[in-house]
Amino acid sequence: MELPHPTTPAGKAGLSALLDDPARGVVALDFDGTLAPIVDDPRDARADADAVAALARLAPHLAAAVVITGRPAAVAVEYGGFADVPGLDGLVVLGHYGLERWDAATGRVTAPDVPAGVDAVRRQLPVFLDSLGLADVTWSEDKGSAVAVHTRRAPDPQAAFDALRAPLAELADANGLAVEPGRYVLELRPPGMDKGRALTAFAAECSAGSVLFAGDDLGDLAAFDAVERMRGEGIAGLTVCSASTEVHELAERADVVVPGPPGVAALLAALADRLTA
Repeated sequence: MELPHPTTPAGKAGLSALLDDPARGVVALDFDGTLAPIVDDPRDARADADAVAALARLAPHLAAAVVITGRPAAVAVEYGGFADVPGLDGLVVLGHYGLERWDAATGRVTAPDVPAGVDAVRRQLPVFLDSLGLADVTWSEDKGSAVAVHTRRAPDPQAAFDALRAPLAELADANGLAVEPGRYVLELRPPGMDKGRALTAFAAECSAGSVLFAGDDLGDLAAFDAVERMRGEGIAGLTVCSASTEVHELAERADVVVPGPPGVAALLAALADRLTA
């Protein structure tokens, strides 16, 4: 299985650094749309089995492997099937954009208390959506430390998404929260943490010499930004887009573009092949 060729000099340097010194490399992955295919009901999402198997072969050669997701950490672990997988005994899952953490070594999740603003939005949201005439075409997901509103089931998902974006931003601001847009989903969550900050802190914790981040969605742009900042600090980086027909911003900025979760699985397998040859 061949490795894809990065299209940028910085990406080529990032891939070379990872292959030359994997023991200082961090591989960081989004969950939905990257490890798991996007589905109509987020509760039905499951990680690509080939991707998990390839990650299990790759992870023992790295400084660390980490999944960074907007989902609760425990949910990502369950839907990913990450617990008790040989080779993933050092895996870390950072949920809620880094507010929660699951370590395979302990099997425990650590998380802060849920902010009062999340409880307030949880109570207000049904009436709020009804007032906009969007209650029947959206679906709300309680994530514990956040609340998400999905428009994928609407007759026109993009129109519903666009109609909700500004009103939900006002609702979030009134309750001390931030809005994170995704693929036909708007998540109201505590401010002060994003995938970029989570990735930066984790890379520093690992004393990373190189970082690969793979994502598919608007919320992953912050992690792309973090990789670029780390490059400026002497840490080699590689950005990977798990491409879709719904989001194009990441593909335009990525060093490597692969065709969705199967492409991510193939990339991880190719890396594992190179490091075990």
